[in-house]
Amino acid sequence: MPVKLIMTWDINPEHEQEYFEFVVREFLPEVQKFGFKLSDAWATVYGDQPQILVGAILPTYQKVLKITDSEEWTMLVNNLLDFVTDYQQKIVPASGGFQF
Repeated sequence: MPVKLIMTWDINPEHEQEYFEFVVREFLPEVQKFGFKLSDAWATVYGDQPQILVGAILPTYQKVLKITDSEEWTMLVNNLLDFVTDYQQKIVPASGGFQF
């Protein structure tokens, strides 16, 4: 059963330019190199929700756990944390619609 890794965060306003460069040049390409298929990218413009939501799909829960428990994943997320706050991730069964 396909599963979705849902990642959310807020951009640190002091590092917006560096954030966008990092996400486009490094973070998203690396997520794809891990084998994830990017499915969602949302930005909240109003309301009390995380500013950014990114969804990525893999075929099994075990594959997601293997990746997210790896040292390489931890290093990638730690690099993201240089530019964001309130990072969270969760794994859910993939459905056809928007998931939060």
